[in-house]
Amino acid sequence: MATPQPRANVSAIPAYVPGKPPTVRPGMTSYKLSSNENPYPPLPGVIAAAHEAVDRMNRYPDMGSSALYAALAERFGVPEEHLSVATGSVGLIYQLVQAFCDPGDEVVFAWRSFEAYPIAITAAAAVTVQVPVLPDGRHDLAAMAAAITDRTKVVMVCTPNNPTGPAVTQAELDAFLEKVPSQVLVVVDEAYVEFVRMDDAVDGIATYRAHSNVVVTRTFSKAYGLAGFRVGYAVAPGPIAAALRAVSLPFGVSAVAQAAAIASLDAEDELLERVNALVAERTRVGDGVRSAGWDLPEAQGNFVWFELGERTGDFALAADEAGIVVRPFAGEGCRVSIGEVEANDRLIALARSFAG
Repeated sequence: MATPQPRANVSAIPAYVPGKPPTVRPGMTSYKLSSNENPYPPLPGVIAAAHEAVDRMNRYPDMGSSALYAALAERFGVPEEHLSVATGSVGLIYQLVQAFCDPGDEVVFAWRSFEAYPIAITAAAAVTVQVPVLPDGRHDLAAMAAAITDRTKVVMVCTPNNPTGPAVTQAELDAFLEKVPSQVLVVVDEAYVEFVRMDDAVDGIATYRAHSNVVVTRTFSKAYGLAGFRVGYAVAPGPIAAALRAVSLPFGVSAVAQAAAIASLDAEDELLERVNALVAERTRVGDGVRSAGWDLPEAQGNFVWFELGERTGDFALAADEAGIVVRPFAGEGCRVSIGEVEANDRLIALARSFAG
């Protein structure tokens, strides 16, 4: 008997592998370092704003996210019509591919990079074009430019790159954009932008202002610690932002998420003090791991990358036994988030014991 069948591309969608929760071990506090979450709890003002929104949960959220748009427009000095919000930056990636790619169109991106890219692209029946990262984990922007064809509709630039860690410079991005045809959309994915500490760092907002084909995506999940509420935003020229809003899920960003995001912008100075603390921990972890003999890529996010190849599974198992859960990518390596001081101490100790 015939049964309903999904589109052929649906069966080809790769599964998203979320970070595992920590294993409960008697007498030991376990830590989750597998999802690049901010280990600090929400600020009191953010919690209060969320609670106030919860009191109105019987009402639909503002579908136009008007207060959040106004807050973002003021924060970045951009017109509200150049903004689009969604359920995290990953929601924006899905919307971008849906809005700009017909079946068979190509999307170019570095690999390994953000795990959701091939999922969103395949779900839209578009074609993934993966360009290997350089040995140091950086984008090979020259190879990415060379990979653009007449079928290319979108290029993803993940900076800092998740999971390897390095970020592109403004000079590198500018040189790349000069090679990209004006009809190709370039997505500058800045989910970890607040953690970047480097010379000539990318200014995503300035880059969008200078180009009619650039969209910047960001999130409140990482630095702002709102991973559980799912809210991200895009900054783009008006026609691109309008296309994103056109394909957005109605009422997708909850009232609680909108309220918490606005409160987070109001508390940005205090929140970014926590980011500075995490960056300091990132430096301490990197120094400790390198002193144990590891060659880590430059870390510009809130995580570090261990290139392990066939030892990936063994490293992940050893981490679990030490009370820290990491994110393994089979046959390639492990990404480890910067977490609590005790968790970071265990990671350094693990690196020392596993180095041989």
